[in-house]
Amino acid sequence: MSRRSGILEFAVLGLLRESPMHGYELRKRLNTSLGVFRAFSYGTLYPCLKTLVANGWLIEEPAHDAETAPLTGRRAKIVYRLTAEGKEHFEQLLSQTGPDAYEDETFAARFAFFGQTSRDVRMRVLEGRRSRLEERLEKMRISLARTRERLDDYTLELQRHGMESVEREVRWLNELIESERAGRDLKGSATGEPASRDTTSGASGGLPRPGGDPRPDTPDDTAT
Repeated sequence: MSRRSGILEFAVLGLLRESPMHGYELRKRLNTSLGVFRAFSYGTLYPCLKTLVANGWLIEEPAHDAETAPLTGRRAKIVYRLTAEGKEHFEQLLSQTGPDAYEDETFAARFAFFGQTSRDVRMRVLEGRRSRLEERLEKMRISLARTRERLDDYTLELQRHGMESVEREVRWLNELIESERAGRDLKGSATGEPASRDTTSGASGGLPRPGGDPRPDTPDDTAT
């Protein structure tokens, strides 16, 4: 299984832990709440769902929707529900704090579900991410010092821009880590339990994304 497939399975299980959903709703939530999945398609999502069903982590149920009642002649939508085994598997994934939790491809998805993650795990993931970026930043500084004289102005500016981006994320991580150490969740919880969820915005503990709001999805009535 590829790393991206693993991230998608993790995100699907996390969203379905909140409530059952049909395929189109899942795709919309993945696109709007988790920026890392903005470019994926139904062709990627449905094989993932079938795999999760085959593993016993999800079950398929017909949606109770008047619009898809037998009298309309339309195929009923399928709702995906997390099983007890699926919840247990997701909680195991959520507790992992190794490099796969804070690499570039995986950190955004992990952070988006911090509201369901215990404080000690959040701390280890944040510290791991910060350590990885600090190592990268040091390598970038050494490389820039060695090659500065050979770079034209535009390439040099691009190098500086990359360093500034990493520096900003390190500062952001420092603030998050300090908040965790002080016993403050982003949602104001002062316990070691997962932070409360903000359901008023429609996001699943999602990350702020550059570039403004995502493009609206066009409903596909044929999707299950």
